[in-house]
Amino acid sequence: MFTRLLVLFLVCLAGAATAEPAFTDAECLDCHGIESYAVPTGEHGEAGMRPLGLNVSAWRDSVHGDLKCVTCHDDVRELPHRKTGLERPDCVQCHLETAERKAAEQAQRKRQTRAARREKEKPSFVINTERYTRSVHADGKADNADCATCHTAHYVYPSDDPRASTFREYSPTLCGACHEKALAAWSDSLHAAALRRPWKGDSATCSDCHNAHEIAPKEQLATQRRVTKNCGDCHQHEVASYMMTTHGQLAWLGNAKVPRCSDCHEGHATVGIDDPRSPVSEERRLDTCRECHETAGPGIVSYKAHGNTNNFDRYPLMFITGKFMVGIVILVLIFFYTHSMLWFYREYKTRVLGTTKVDGVTVRYRIKPPKKHSDRHFQRFPWYWRLNHWALALSVMTLVMTGMAVMYPDTDWAMRVVAAVGGPAAFGIIHRTAGVVFLLAVLGHLVAVLARVLRDPNFEWFGPDSLLPRKKDWEDMKAQFRWFFGKGEQPRFDRFTYWEKFDYWAVYWGAFVIGTSGVILWASPTLLEFLPGWVFNIASIAHGVEAFLAVTTLFVVHFFNNHFRPAKFPLDTVMFSGSWDLEEFKEERPLEYERLVASGELEKHLVKPPSKLANVIYHILGFTLLGIGISLLVMVLIGFFERGLV
Repeated sequence: MFTRLLVLFLVCLAGAATAEPAFTDAECLDCHGIESYAVPTGEHGEAGMRPLGLNVSAWRDSVHGDLKCVTCHDDVRELPHRKTGLERPDCVQCHLETAERKAAEQAQRKRQTRAARREKEKPSFVINTERYTRSVHADGKADNADCATCHTAHYVYPSDDPRASTFREYSPTLCGACHEKALAAWSDSLHAAALRRPWKGDSATCSDCHNAHEIAPKEQLATQRRVTKNCGDCHQHEVASYMMTTHGQLAWLGNAKVPRCSDCHEGHATVGIDDPRSPVSEERRLDTCRECHETAGPGIVSYKAHGNTNNFDRYPLMFITGKFMVGIVILVLIFFYTHSMLWFYREYKTRVLGTTKVDGVTVRYRIKPPKKHSDRHFQRFPWYWRLNHWALALSVMTLVMTGMAVMYPDTDWAMRVVAAVGGPAAFGIIHRTAGVVFLLAVLGHLVAVLARVLRDPNFEWFGPDSLLPRKKDWEDMKAQFRWFFGKGEQPRFDRFTYWEKFDYWAVYWGAFVIGTSGVILWASPTLLEFLPGWVFNIASIAHGVEAFLAVTTLFVVHFFNNHFRPAKFPLDTVMFSGSWDLEEFKEERPLEYERLVASGELEKHLVKPPSKLANVIYHILGFTLLGIGISLLVMVLIGFFERGLV
């Protein structure tokens, strides 16, 4: 019994030691409720008086007005008391514990209505507290800013309340108490003018640009992105156009060598561009550009850092280039997407749907005739052309991943991919390496083809074995459309079809546009000595729009023509194995088959079918490439719907 009583006594003693003191607010306010109440500081009072008075009315009206004094000052054990030994209230811990308590209370609720689910979201004060714990102000240094430094201890109001110490118009004075140099520079800036002269319009204060609770070192990428976004709150069009340029795209991804808003416009001492003090004024612009491009010629000042394709009066060349390139995209996609949909519909009806009559009524039913197989294959592509196709496929997919991440840098997938690879520097190396492989594959193929046909004096430049467009291609295309609409038979194709020739020459067109513009952008440090700056604006537009066209045709039209149409679905392995089943060859290229039979050369092209193991490997490789291509297409479309094209 004695032991139990002893344990109970100790528990009660411990509880009493940790329980909230029993002092009432009225007792505390007997002294602290007098606004003039103060105590001397220093050993003998020589350091002046420390105010301890409280405006009770203002405190009760603040967001903390329903708290008791001892809720925060829970280490006061006696009245009166001395400051010695008392701790500053821990605002951060209190906010986080409050959030945990509210979450626990909400978890116990039985009815999960929509209102209750909304209440489960974190309150704003918790979100801001968590952000503060990750900021430079929470590093534990004695002279750093804590919650009370900005919000005061007792008069905490919402930040949009003019009584709040954190009201946006007061932030320069509040922040300037510590950041004196920044305040001095800002005070003479364009952003400070509105506080002195309201008729000039609204202006930007510290909290507008720096996000009060998320202050992080300026070298951090997250900080740089946040400031850029905040600039866009007022300068929406300027930031949007900046993000369409190489500067904005690479800066967002973390390239430290390209300029950000504050580099060209001075972060705190911002003045108008017509002010001679501005780094981008006519007097200083060349020197500002040469801070990064040291050897650039005077023509660099014609580079449009905020140029866009929507303003003909200010940017006529960019406007014309953008509309021309977008026009090509629209025409190509309309034609070939329509071509693919009509083809799918016609082939689906022919191969998958059958009809019969029952009691005079036409009834449709599903059929899917099995693919024809034989024990012989027709060799369509030798090993070196297949190797060239692999080089093209892998380099193009790498270029799409790296290039489209730069074109749409603020999408979630782009930021994740760039970070995973190791940052924009590594990304750039990968992109340029893939570009070299792509150009070598294209040019190497061209040289090999020319060398082969030039050695053959009997080669017909517009014959069936040539990839040059000819009259039959036009006739085949018209006949194919008639077949789409059920107005005629499907044309009989020879070695190369009109859509294959489009794919083939589209690669050369893309290599010319993307390759030329890419080399110009890559060699910009040297070319800026000779070329005007606007050339690089034009190169960026051509490079990005042509790449977008390549993605939306290659991973849609090309994939459909060769893999996704009913006759080929789900995969055609000819580019992996190099051979077609002879029966499939007869069906797909009847004219070529008949020519080879008539000339007696068919046997020269017949080979054994690939083994079962090889066939499995080809399908694994094929589905892998298709999966990668479709994934890249989805990521690009996400960027397109979020950001647009140009």
